[in-house]
Amino acid sequence: MTGRTNAPQSPPPRSPAPQPPPPRSLPLHGRSAELTALDAVLDLSAADAPVLVLTGDPGLGRTALITWAARSFTAGPVLRVRASRAESALPLSGVHALRCAAGALPGGRSVGVPDAGAAPERLLRSLSAAAAGSPLLVCVDDAHLWDAPSRAALGFAARRLPATGPVRLLLTVAGQHTADPDFAALPVLTLAPLSSSAMDALLDDTACGPVDPAVRAELLDEAEGNPALLRALVAGLSPAELSGEHRLPWPSADTEALRSVVGAHLAGYSAAAGELLLLVAAAHEHDPEGADADLVRGAAARLDRAPAALGPDRLPDVLVLSGGRFRFTSSLVRRAVRACASPDRRRAAHRALASVLESEGHGLVALLHRAWSVAGYAPPMADQLSAAAADPRVVASGAQRSAAYARAAELTADGCERAEHLTAAAGQALLAGRARVARRLIGRARDGALPAVVRGRSAWVRGILALRDGPAADAGETLLLGHALLADDDPAHALLAGLAAAEAAWATGDAVACLRALDAADRTASATSTTGAIVHGRAVAERPAVPVAPSRATTVAHSATRSGVPSSAAPATQPDSLPRDYLHGMRAMLERDFGRAIPRLRRVVEHAWEEDGPERLLWSGAAALLLGDVPAACRIGARTLAAARSRGPEASVPRALELLAYAELRTGQHARARAHAEEGLRTAHRYGQSNVAAHHHAVLALAASIADESTLVAHHAGAALSTARRHGLMQATTLAEWASGRADLGRGRPFEAAARLGPLVHPGPDGGHFAVRMLVMPCYVEAAVLAGQREDARAVVEEFALWAHFGADAQAPAQLARCRALVADADRADALYEDALALHAQAGGDFEQARTQLLYGKWLRRRRRLREAGGCLRAALVAFERCGARIWADQARAELRANGAAPAAARAGALEGLTPQQLRIARCVAEGATNREVALRLAVSTRTVDYHLRKVFAVLGVRSRVELSRMVEQTDRNGTCPA
Repeated sequence: MTGRTNAPQSPPPRSPAPQPPPPRSLPLHGRSAELTALDAVLDLSAADAPVLVLTGDPGLGRTALITWAARSFTAGPVLRVRASRAESALPLSGVHALRCAAGALPGGRSVGVPDAGAAPERLLRSLSAAAAGSPLLVCVDDAHLWDAPSRAALGFAARRLPATGPVRLLLTVAGQHTADPDFAALPVLTLAPLSSSAMDALLDDTACGPVDPAVRAELLDEAEGNPALLRALVAGLSPAELSGEHRLPWPSADTEALRSVVGAHLAGYSAAAGELLLLVAAAHEHDPEGADADLVRGAAARLDRAPAALGPDRLPDVLVLSGGRFRFTSSLVRRAVRACASPDRRRAAHRALASVLESEGHGLVALLHRAWSVAGYAPPMADQLSAAAADPRVVASGAQRSAAYARAAELTADGCERAEHLTAAAGQALLAGRARVARRLIGRARDGALPAVVRGRSAWVRGILALRDGPAADAGETLLLGHALLADDDPAHALLAGLAAAEAAWATGDAVACLRALDAADRTASATSTTGAIVHGRAVAERPAVPVAPSRATTVAHSATRSGVPSSAAPATQPDSLPRDYLHGMRAMLERDFGRAIPRLRRVVEHAWEEDGPERLLWSGAAALLLGDVPAACRIGARTLAAARSRGPEASVPRALELLAYAELRTGQHARARAHAEEGLRTAHRYGQSNVAAHHHAVLALAASIADESTLVAHHAGAALSTARRHGLMQATTLAEWASGRADLGRGRPFEAAARLGPLVHPGPDGGHFAVRMLVMPCYVEAAVLAGQREDARAVVEEFALWAHFGADAQAPAQLARCRALVADADRADALYEDALALHAQAGGDFEQARTQLLYGKWLRRRRRLREAGGCLRAALVAFERCGARIWADQARAELRANGAAPAAARAGALEGLTPQQLRIARCVAEGATNREVALRLAVSTRTVDYHLRKVFAVLGVRSRVELSRMVEQTDRNGTCPA
């Protein structure tokens, strides 16, 4: 090993392939925070720690960052070495490498090599002597691979380097080793995957030509924020593949790509360790939670060398054993272990696992590993595997069924059968929440000779994928195509495809298209009632009197499993009326035939208390919302979430949370709605459902709009609109715009609010969503009246009256009375406000009642009825504070001050909205400390102080440090500030 110009250790031999450019030839996209941290270490005048440990998964840029630091350090020489696993057993080999590197530096500096029994401080003295009073940067890449005495000496030196001394030390360490005793006390910087924008920029820099948008999305999905993997993927593609002229290879991350990123990290393991790693990687294929330790031990006993690596003190360092399971420290390492193994070794590992699983009676999983151990085409094995995957009696997850179908496709030579298996695999992957896998599988399921029913199932999968993560209008047309193709051979699933098409049309706000989809579904429902019954969401033809052996596509239950349509596992013997009731109730509602709609939708709601299938419960929840029974919608939403979590499918969880959060928002439970929407947002992103995520963003924007959180409103509304406008989601668009308008209204900006909300309340293609615009009307009326646009508001009030009389919203009658009071003459307004408050008392809901009290209090104050005004305003203030509507509470306080009776402790609860850290920073700033002084006092960075101070200003609504000081002083004087 040498100094600055020392090349890293070569990866294992591989076949010639185009290699990605080295990291230093490309900008370090998305690493500004990391570069700032490195600058702080390299700055000899700073008082920061002189050492930093960089950690992260392979390919995230540990070496690239340390290379950047070495190239950027101009104050003196750089001593750089890279550790090798092959030398980790040689005592003091790491320190010896430092001495060799120092000898190659200009001036022939030296680092002494201590004896094996010498104290570890010897290295510290040697580094100080090598620096000779001038700046010196020491970089050790993969320091965890050093031998134990060298690691101990390095850790001792790192902990005792003086902050003002000339030596700076940068280490890179694998993530699982940062807690090792030698590195545990050192400052650590963990590298996270790059953001999507940074990966976009990196792809533009890496590709030597245009990149098709679909190819771009595929590459970014496959790379998962790993820059080295992205460069390797691009290097393996031709210009025609990058531009979309040719289809991408399968799999995208092939052996060469994974080896180029991870190969060096796997070099140097013993043969026994390599076999163990392969067994764990192979076992992980059927269980994403990790490889069962007993299963791995049983399979290792069937191999010659693997048992030698199973001792707890001999486990490879990329494996951890916890909770009875082996897990890799990095999913990328796991993928590389399996991909880089020879086919014979992979098959042997799967064969050993299959033997253990077969002996324990694990049917489908054992069969799956047995199938992975087979080379070439094997039609009998493919038939056996697909039959087991289709059997609903077999206990298996959606991911395992998907893997079984996908392997059956690989074992099948016939193109038509292969496409059928791939379609079934895609359907099961979709139910398992693996949208990206489903999209890849369905993209390979193409054959012109496919029967109509298989093409219909393929269209179903494509349509659902687009409905959750694509243009909703395209999804609707694709689902209608699937409906038409399934109508003759599989009418039950055709009905479900029609209902899904109606859901897509609803999302776009196209009532005509929604009716068209419902009409198509209705024709199928009529046909189903004569050809067979629908039992719990799947067709039931003539049931055999005796059990029959499962076979591919021979039973309707197997057909349900193959299609990927969610269905209940509960047995049923009576025809299922729920889909038809839901269909007819929805259609009657859109046709404004409320006499027919209400009883049918009531039956759908009542079904919820007997259901445990998430998809069917979602119908019941939607029916409850249409009927205005929002409390029932909340209960059904909670039941749906419980069902999705307990029995699946996993892909239903984000939508269950969407129903629950929206229903809670409608009942005024803003804090609970926010909690569920935040969880829904995380799960929607996890399962690749960007359209569902847009709805969660809109709900979060609405929840934030009642508080003094303008930054959050802008963030969530912007995120919702970004997706909604691309994918034509009118419902999400209307909700997000409503949130922004309501926030403007709360901040006392009626002109801006009226301008934003006005288009939403009008019917037609340029207006808001047909099912949401009525909810926006009370906000618009208030904004328009305050902005002096009384006549425009009066026209909207008359239309809102029709909605209030329908009874689909418990708050609407009180809101109608309030709106009429706003546009009424003075002699009628008083009685209308009183009516509104009486109706609020019946309907409940703090926030809406407080808004009416606030408006009434303002109206009374302007007519000099100060005592009555004070009572209304104080009641409004209490209610706003109770539901967390800080921005509206500020309005009530301002009105009380104008009324001559300022509330006790103005802004009394304002500081209670700060986190403990924000409160400490606010107090320091109020005492006159600068940001740097605050950082030193609290032992944090100035960037942390800047970040929290911006949050403090946003939460408290102050614009300067002077205002903040006054607020802290006032609350302390009143004794209302938290300690």
